[in-house]
Amino acid sequence: MSNPESFIDEVTEELRRDRLYGAFRKYGWIGGLLVALTVGGAAVHEYRKSAATQKAQSFGDALLDALETPVGPARTAALSAIAAQTSQEPLLALLRSADMEADLTTRAASLRGLADNEAAPQAYRDLAVLRLALISDADVSAREALLSPLATPGRALRPLALEQLAYLKVEANDLTGALSDLNDLSVDQQAPAQLRQRVKQMIIVLGGQVAAG
Repeated sequence: MSNPESFIDEVTEELRRDRLYGAFRKYGWIGGLLVALTVGGAAVHEYRKSAATQKAQSFGDALLDALETPVGPARTAALSAIAAQTSQEPLLALLRSADMEADLTTRAASLRGLADNEAAPQAYRDLAVLRLALISDADVSAREALLSPLATPGRALRPLALEQLAYLKVEANDLTGALSDLNDLSVDQQAPAQLRQRVKQMIIVLGGQVAAG
């Protein structure tokens, strides 16, 4: 290769470098911004994750502190003072409703609010309805209306609802119907063993005959 050709190649290479550096100076900030956004996004994600973890830990600590407080006004005040995020509200509502020192109207309102909360998990809502029926001073028919939907096949709390419905029949002086329902429940393999044993004991207490099975 002659010297003129070598000189031309060198000039061409320098022009390419100048264009590359120029392009980098002109557009390089975009790459830098993308890197910054990626790193910054990861940092924000980690911060939010850490903040959520800290909030969950704070909520758990507050719950434990409240539950370790002796039953009485101090525990009621501790439970009332706990701040909960949306996902934590169902659990807090159930715990507040279990506080025997709290006003019955307040407990019932807390359970009713949870039962009607369509954003809450169905299991929590069903449990709220069950507890509401247990603490309610409404008449038998009103409590039956609360429990009946829970007793339909496929519902998680069906055995417990059936048990309570049988007890409502006892309350309504329908002993024959109650014993029949309790016997059906005593051999229901979908019911927990502890519940079936409890039902059998109740049948004996009521003067009935436990079904074989």
